[in-house]
Amino acid sequence: MEITKRLFGYVKNKPVIAFQLKNDHGIKMTCLNYGCVISELIVPDKDGKFENIVLGFDHIEDYIKYSPYFGAVVGRVAGRIKDAEFELNGKVYKLSKNENGNQLHGGDHGFHHVIWNASTIEREDAVGVEFSYRSADGEEGYPGNLEIQVTYLLTNNQELLITYRGKTDKKTIVNVTNHSYFNLSGNLKRDVKEHTLQLDSDQFLELDKELLPTGKKLNVDGTVFDFRHGRKIRDGIESRHPQNVLVGNGYDHPFLLKGDKNPIILQDQESGRILEVETDQPAVVLYTSNSLTDDFSIRGRRSKKYLGVCLETQGVPDAIHHPEFPSVVLNPGEEYTARTKYAFRV
Repeated sequence: MEITKRLFGYVKNKPVIAFQLKNDHGIKMTCLNYGCVISELIVPDKDGKFENIVLGFDHIEDYIKYSPYFGAVVGRVAGRIKDAEFELNGKVYKLSKNENGNQLHGGDHGFHHVIWNASTIEREDAVGVEFSYRSADGEEGYPGNLEIQVTYLLTNNQELLITYRGKTDKKTIVNVTNHSYFNLSGNLKRDVKEHTLQLDSDQFLELDKELLPTGKKLNVDGTVFDFRHGRKIRDGIESRHPQNVLVGNGYDHPFLLKGDKNPIILQDQESGRILEVETDQPAVVLYTSNSLTDDFSIRGRRSKKYLGVCLETQGVPDAIHHPEFPSVVLNPGEEYTARTKYAFRV
């Protein structure tokens, strides 16, 4: 196993470093200290051909100008917070607004735009990077000094392990995820409409016109939101279900997980690649890149809708406004932890 690093560019005169992790079976992952971005993930297909399976760029300028969170860690709070404000202990905290009067993915200057501190990890059976950042009290409107760590570990078991840890000195809210766009065809040869997803979830959350959870849990039975036995992404794109149409014809919905470790399985039959995802989080947001625009290129391929699938394992979006959802409140003396495992199979 090996780990190498190189200069990727500069952001405000600060160096952006690319770390390449490689295991003994040839799987390679490149990640940046800018936003903890996973910029490349190279895995074999059924014939042993190694290709990239995530959307990303080769130049830092493209991430700054075009990226819709490609491969980035988003926070402090992933997803949308209604009216960009919330109440804790009787005090209302007003956040920065960056989408229709709400806050999305921690604001314009959230974790995805931060230059993180980074240290490498070398073990007998794994190599990785630990990223750390101190989010100051009041950053983007959030209370408390938050010390946050994100660890990427690539193992010889063909797995990528992501671990998040955080501590605060003041009561705050935290809900962090990685926003990688997966395309198992390899090097963006095809879109993801023919990808098959299996997801053991009985319920998804209804969204309003601003794509915020209404609080209503909808049963998947008899709908294109039933992935329990596997279905193609195309089904939701072509569906006339009001919730599919609402998000731009596709999916951008939180699915409630049972916590029984049944993996989320994404598969591309033509390449034979299979991605298995396990998490300790209560929800996964399935996003099928319905809003990708065509005004930029991704490593020589013109961007367009449905080029990637996001499986954002996390707490329930906008949970601070819905006491019936699992809490995303973090108190002093507690530790925020979240873990997700990605296994690459054929």
